[in-house]
Amino acid sequence: MEWVKIKDCAREFMFGVAEMTVEFGKGCRDIVKQSLVNEDSYIVKNLGRDSYIGKRVRGPCAKLFTKLSFFNQYLPEDKDPLHAWSVIFFVSLLAFLALKVNFEHDPYAPPVKQVFVHPPSATRIVLPDGRYMAYKEQGVSSERARFTVIAPHTFLSSRLAGIPGVKGSLLEEFGIRLLTYDLPGFGESDPHPKRNLESSAIDMAFLADALGVNKFWIVGYSSGSMHAWAALRYIPDRLAGAAMFAPMVNPYDPIMMKEERRRTWNKWTRRRKFMFFLAQRFPKLLAFFYQRSFLSGKHDQVDRWLSLSLGRRDKALMEDPIYEEFWQRDVEESIRQRNAKPFVEEAALQGMDDRVVPPSMTDFVHRVLPGAAVHKLPYEGHFTYIYFCHECHRQIFTTLFGTPQGPLSIFVEVDQTTVETNIEQEEVVNDGDDATN
Repeated sequence: MEWVKIKDCAREFMFGVAEMTVEFGKGCRDIVKQSLVNEDSYIVKNLGRDSYIGKRVRGPCAKLFTKLSFFNQYLPEDKDPLHAWSVIFFVSLLAFLALKVNFEHDPYAPPVKQVFVHPPSATRIVLPDGRYMAYKEQGVSSERARFTVIAPHTFLSSRLAGIPGVKGSLLEEFGIRLLTYDLPGFGESDPHPKRNLESSAIDMAFLADALGVNKFWIVGYSSGSMHAWAALRYIPDRLAGAAMFAPMVNPYDPIMMKEERRRTWNKWTRRRKFMFFLAQRFPKLLAFFYQRSFLSGKHDQVDRWLSLSLGRRDKALMEDPIYEEFWQRDVEESIRQRNAKPFVEEAALQGMDDRVVPPSMTDFVHRVLPGAAVHKLPYEGHFTYIYFCHECHRQIFTTLFGTPQGPLSIFVEVDQTTVETNIEQEEVVNDGDDATN
């Protein structure tokens, strides 16, 4: 009996709470109507039916409501459609939030790996404006290098990427010195608030000067290709050659033809299109999405973070534990400063089977640079040709540098006259020793 009484009391208490909540909501509604929605309020004057905005919006809204009026036939006859749909909207919103919270706290979901910030380990140079630039060297030494290659990294990457998975023995075979560096604000490089493509090219020139390099090759992959574009435009006298793989270009470029633009946008997901729209129109809003994805402190798949539509081979590559370990370490280095601004700047510079960089972009590059040699690779995705593919790397180097000749041999030049003089002096000393004996 006591349990039944407790249940009745609890039920009555809940009924009372519900009634009080309803009355409280009505009171808040009345306060809003009296203070904010009266004829003299700021909202009514600027957004009401007789305001400029209200007159401009009234016509399109009326047309939209007319088109959607057929939904009203599913409502009870005694309910006002405006009131009913507002209730449905807020209930749906609450249900969506409840489901989201439920999924985020799913006890059966696999544990999410946290982002780990590693201790600083990069070698750095000081640029003329006082900024520090972090870089990494691979391959042969500067004295033995037959070719020097600088590889700017892509979005959400770092100096650790370079040419992902390239073997030191292959670099030795071709005599390549590979230099990679952190873009401003990425990894261990200082930010550059006023950076642009010209400053990007100048940074590369300063890096080459600091490391004693005169001419170098520039290799750009995906969004890293825009820095190769910058080098071709602003420092062409420093380049021995340039190569771009799946080059990302500005999809809003005014010289892009209508068909090229259509083929590009049709390959992307709606979310990716929206991110490019933000990068073009409202770049500062990107920080909100970045804070909820790769700056959240938790690891996730690259296609989810960057809203990519991947082909079958790219998806298979991402499931490889070797790629996953490499990707997570590279991302951890890329975002170590936890600052969204450099990523927003990078996206704004971009304008922001391969479904990430569609083949139409390569066609655009070939049209702009008719003298460039274009190699189209059937069945290859965005990542499969450049990531952890030894034969692909060999094919790339053979295409660029020809038959491997190994590193340069180091000869020590000796002054022959000095050697002969030293020999004569030794002979005189020996003859003197013999005479003494």
